[in-house]
Amino acid sequence: MQSRYSMNQKNKKPFLKWILISLGIVVVLAGGVSAYWMSLHNWDIEESLEALSPSEAAVETVEPKEDVSSQEGEAPMPEEPQSPIESEKPAEPESAEKPETPPAEDPPASEEGKAPEQEETPPAKEQPVKDATIYQDNLKLPAQPTIINNVVIANKQHPLPQSYAPGESKEARAAFEAMRAEALKAKIDLTAFSTYRDFARQKVLYDGYVAKDGQQAADRYSARPGYSEHQTGLAFDIGETGQEQHWASATFGDTKGGKWLMDNAHRYGFILRYPEGAEKITGYMHESWHYRYVGKEMAADVYAKGVTLEEYLGIY
Repeated sequence: MQSRYSMNQKNKKPFLKWILISLGIVVVLAGGVSAYWMSLHNWDIEESLEALSPSEAAVETVEPKEDVSSQEGEAPMPEEPQSPIESEKPAEPESAEKPETPPAEDPPASEEGKAPEQEETPPAKEQPVKDATIYQDNLKLPAQPTIINNVVIANKQHPLPQSYAPGESKEARAAFEAMRAEALKAKIDLTAFSTYRDFARQKVLYDGYVAKDGQQAADRYSARPGYSEHQTGLAFDIGETGQEQHWASATFGDTKGGKWLMDNAHRYGFILRYPEGAEKITGYMHESWHYRYVGKEMAADVYAKGVTLEEYLGIY
């Protein structure tokens, strides 16, 4: 006779068998479901696990976006990422505001096209003084002399006709003799050692100077034929008798006679034609002995203004 324990053990076996079978079925079903779920997520365990819980991205897709472009201190988030082409394209520069004052090296121009400081201190002349020492290229001798304000002009820009031969001016000679008489009272004996020279004589002198000193040096103190004031008959080279060593020399201006002429020649209608420091205006170096007759009225005006004949007549 079997005991109660044996019978109970025998009755439990079928029950355990079914439990095990049920667990096996559950395990198989769970494995199948897991395999199917992982297949939906590329067999990636992390991705499968993240899919089981709602992510931040999922929440953001559900919640409406917040416009933060107007929030102070924060930059707005782009709604969509730029494409590769757009990301490589340089951003267009923002338009800069115009400065209140221009750079110092580019000052604002006035209505006349000049800077304000130039308007306050304008130059004395609108055009710069040209270099009158240079002869004009291909300038031919004219048929008639240039006359401005009744003054015959002879310089490197205004030549005389080759045939122009007026001789020594009688009016100029009379004025010189009156001046000489006045100088004698001061025990100064003036002499005009060179006055009128015609075209041919000037050519001989000029060619001799060129042969001696070269054309560039000769052009500073001697006029080319057709350009000499001596051809007008109004130019007087003046010296002092007994002081011949100073004739046609810069030292004449330092002598008693030279100083007297500087102070009194204008009273007789003569002006110092080539003053010191005016070479680029007159065309010739300083000649303390070369005086030009222009008449008492004009000579007094030129002397008072302290200008050259070119400046006085406005031809430079």
